[in-house]
Amino acid sequence: MEKKAIDWANLGFGYMKTDKRFVSNYVNGAWDDGILTEDDTVTISECACVLQYAQTCFEGLKAYTTEDGHIVTFRPDLNAERMENTAKRLEMPVFPKERFVDAVSQTVKANAAYVPPYGSGATLYIRPYMFGSNAVIGVKPAEEYQFRVFTTPVGPYFKGGAKPITIKISDFDRAAPHGTGHIKAGLNYAMSLHAIVTAHKEGYDENMYLDAATRTKVEETGGANFIFVTKDNKVVTPKSNSILPSITRRSLMTVAKDYLGLEVEEREVYLEEVKDFAECGLCGTAAVISPVGKIVDHGKEICLPSGMNEMGPITKKLYDTLTGIQMGHIEAPEGWIHVIE
Repeated sequence: MEKKAIDWANLGFGYMKTDKRFVSNYVNGAWDDGILTEDDTVTISECACVLQYAQTCFEGLKAYTTEDGHIVTFRPDLNAERMENTAKRLEMPVFPKERFVDAVSQTVKANAAYVPPYGSGATLYIRPYMFGSNAVIGVKPAEEYQFRVFTTPVGPYFKGGAKPITIKISDFDRAAPHGTGHIKAGLNYAMSLHAIVTAHKEGYDENMYLDAATRTKVEETGGANFIFVTKDNKVVTPKSNSILPSITRRSLMTVAKDYLGLEVEEREVYLEEVKDFAECGLCGTAAVISPVGKIVDHGKEICLPSGMNEMGPITKKLYDTLTGIQMGHIEAPEGWIHVIE
């Protein structure tokens, strides 16, 4: 497959229209077979449920070119499972797991010319999403839905290497107990926009959200889970019913235990103990791990021993091992790599 004439080395993290996208409609209680189409526009009623009551959810994953030339995705079955859980919570019809993975595969294969070559540092970002499409004026679930998958090539999240970031303790709450923090709903991201814009205006890169009930425990940021490393090299991640279960974070914990031989622990993490950790990172699809060098709590600085110059040593090993698995340098656990072509 001949690649598109794209300056892969200078790609940013933005949208670029590709040739094909997958579309399936839910009407009269069933999903249709779906099609690949060149049409990148969406036509819906002005009263569509998604526009009135934000009945929408999405996923995010990437396709890579491995060292041996294959195009692969990373654990798409877990994205399918997470969208299933999200759909159930939002009273949306489930798009079956096998069909989800197949739709992703079809879309990536149809846009293979946009999958960046191995070694470029770039990847093909994949966005599956679903929304209520019919007119709804009373507060109730839609009766018709559309599931779509589009792709866009993106550059490396960190150009010139990952530099530790500075984050702040947010005065805003990300998710309520028994709310929707554990699902990937569009509404969660809409409410986080004011908080992240505020943080940026104040000179910070991200927010650390605390639990809404007691404001004593670490939860996550607006779009990533936390991982911490203790001074004796134990990898710790916060546990809460209102944290989105990051596929990257779960994979990193397996890497820490099974590849690096480290002790791992998922538990409640209290803000007062953050000062005692050696390393901190934000983990998610876009960056894999963003190292954190400093956390500011209303003027009080918590400076991680790993510093502001580079990733901490354990965080770096986790990053290198997981990206090595994704790119084919390191043998993956069974089922982690889905080969498309």
